Amino acid sequence: MRRMRWAEMTETDRAALCHRGIDEIFDPVLRTAIGRIIDDVRDHGDEAVCRALHDFDRIDLRPDQLRVTADEIASAVVSEAVDAAIDDAITHLRAFNQRLMERASDWSFESEPGLFVGEKVTPIASTGLFVPSGKASYPSVAYQLGVPAVVAGVREIALVVPPVPGGEGEVDPAVLTVCRKLGITQVFRVNGPAGIAALGFGTEMIPKVRKIVGPGSPAVTCAQVEMQRHGVATMMLLGPTESVVIADESADPVRLALDLLIEAEHGTDSAVVLITTSAALVDAVDGELHHRITELPPVRAEAARAALGVNGGAVLVADLAEAAAVSNRYAPEHLQLVVADDVRQAALDLLTDAGEILIGQNTPFSAANFIIGCPASLPTSGFAHVSSGITADTFLKRTAIARADEIALRRMSPSIIALADHEGFPAHANAIRVRQGR
Repeated sequence: MRRMRWAEMTETDRAALCHRGIDEIFDPVLRTAIGRIIDDVRDHGDEAVCRALHDFDRIDLRPDQLRVTADEIASAVVSEAVDAAIDDAITHLRAFNQRLMERASDWSFESEPGLFVGEKVTPIASTGLFVPSGKASYPSVAYQLGVPAVVAGVREIALVVPPVPGGEGEVDPAVLTVCRKLGITQVFRVNGPAGIAALGFGTEMIPKVRKIVGPGSPAVTCAQVEMQRHGVATMMLLGPTESVVIADESADPVRLALDLLIEAEHGTDSAVVLITTSAALVDAVDGELHHRITELPPVRAEAARAALGVNGGAVLVADLAEAAAVSNRYAPEHLQLVVADDVRQAALDLLTDAGEILIGQNTPFSAANFIIGCPASLPTSGFAHVSSGITADTFLKRTAIARADEIALRRMSPSIIALADHEGFPAHANAIRVRQGR
């Protein structure tokens, strides 16, 4: 691991550690290339979607082959172990999101005599879910996005997923199994950026949706950002994965090394940071990492070395308060807290900026990524400062509702008139003066 001591780092060094995942997404060359794909899909629809599949995925399909058939979804087969694991994950995700829905009910109260205010909570009409493919297969993303949308009650759900690399248009059967279990029938095999554009504009085969969510490559994320210019709602950046572990001398270095490698193996653009008060712990973890990394396949080992080296590393801090301050500044996608029981709650109270917080060494990132049921599609690149993971709330909207009686309106009238006159809106004021006979 790269080693740093926070107190000795310059502000430039600190900023560099915390800055990740943004530059590639907003690279001008990439934005120009994605813009061309978006324009092509807007102007030529399914023809452009098929062209992108040919150009970038080397797969040739006709427009009428873009939609995955009902028979393909019905006949998708996975191993018994994977099938059971999908059921396990969906059960936990349903439980978490159904509890959120119980809290997301309509409400109102009487804020003054005769004035009632509140909200009506309803699902959005449609959504597009993007499930990545390429580096690996991600049925977990399909259920992490699909379950919240289904539980929220979204009427129209379309899922787009790139075909299996090197095939003839086949889609990972595990993704199709998830769709079957969730009742998602509109599934399309498309290239990522072209698929994002198709969901935003709508084509003959692919429906236009109100909101698009899902993680992906910088190209996919860039496409989502660019589609906002065309009036499509998208989520916070879901870029390269990242994790932080805060640990003290009570941590088991073997488990700690194993957990650091979970997010580190994703790719050479991943970032993993260990924040600790113990130099001895860094030594022990580093020794264990050298052993564990050699057990990984070469492509995963290369990713881990980058994530824990140039992209991340170990940061030594004076105490847990400084550890929390460093973590809050970093605002990681995934955060694990591994400290002694007697200081755990105090440390947790200091943590405010993270996509998720996993407590203790029996709650590894892989358990949260796959099964636990908390959101696993989480903000990256520091966006945990201002946004949250994808849950049923992502697919809900809130409409304010108010009702005033004559007495309440009369009581508010002087304030309404005063502000309308001050801001120069006579019609605002006249609507009140005439009612009151003034």
